[in-house]
Amino acid sequence: MDFPEVRRVTRDAYLGAGHFQADHPYMRVLEDVEHRAEHPRVWVAEPAGKVVAAVALTFAGQSYSKIAADRELEFRMLAVDPAYAPGSGVGRAVVRMAVEHTRQLRVIEATSITNATFYGACARPLTVGG
Repeated sequence: MDFPEVRRVTRDAYLGAGHFQADHPYMRVLEDVEHRAEHPRVWVAEPAGKVVAAVALTFAGQSYSKIAADRELEFRMLAVDPAYAPGSGVGRAVVRMAVEHTRQLRVIEATSITNATFYGACARPLTVGG
């Protein structure tokens, strides 16, 4: 995994969206890709070998889990490079892949999505079903 590129994409995405200022303490957490990659799963989208998106997948009780209950997969820290073809659907594709991954894990019943700046509005489990 190209840690510097994942760090750059994450930083650019969060700063560009106005979630945080560069000196906000949570930016250090977002930028510590090496630590994040040791704990939850970190997926990257790399069309043509270039990192354009990243997301962390974690389960209840793991160090990066904030809202996942038992039998839920939580995905967080979703970042899409704002310079990569806005509106290309890469973010949507990463979310679809995370939900599909959840469906393949027979012991998981839902996917929880969190957003660093407003947990309440985004912490909605998606029932896996099927």
